[in-house]
Amino acid sequence: MIIASQKHKENIAEYLIYMWQIEDLIRANGLDIDRIKENVIDRFDLTPGARKEMTEWYESLIDMMRREGVEKSGHLQLNKNVIIQLTDLHLALLKDPRFPEYTAEFYKTLPYIVELRSKAGEAPSGEIETCFNALYGMLMLRLGSKDVTPATRDAVSQISRFMAMLAGYYNLDREDKLFTDSEEK
Repeated sequence: MIIASQKHKENIAEYLIYMWQIEDLIRANGLDIDRIKENVIDRFDLTPGARKEMTEWYESLIDMMRREGVEKSGHLQLNKNVIIQLTDLHLALLKDPRFPEYTAEFYKTLPYIVELRSKAGEAPSGEIETCFNALYGMLMLRLGSKDVTPATRDAVSQISRFMAMLAGYYNLDREDKLFTDSEEK
């Protein structure tokens, strides 16, 4: 909760990856708040107030996961909304001639996106979601100490650069510093 809030302010891409981890952590604990307290919350040195706040945060996420039917897989609507926001911004940046460096970075990344989709047999999803799936997949491979091919490392490295650029533009847009003239996004 504290980490999520900080990441949301600083780097929306890191925030989304973190929240996907939280969803998986909740699933790994059987959507059971007592197990989450034991395996997660109790490991932090928290004041009683902070412990209560963190417990309530996990309880609310568990409730949302149940209501939204993502107990086994999928993502919470609040996380899907981040993808939607980033996709909208991505499309606006591609259409705007003031951002040629963004467009160039996207076209450097696009072959990797296409290749990842074909290898994964993924149903067509947006480019941004595919990028996040790749980043999260790499994180899971690293956490599992799995071998990663040089080609995969190269792909994820390019995707990371592209996502970092998009996240930077997201912060500027959130501060109303990106599209500064009267043109619409």
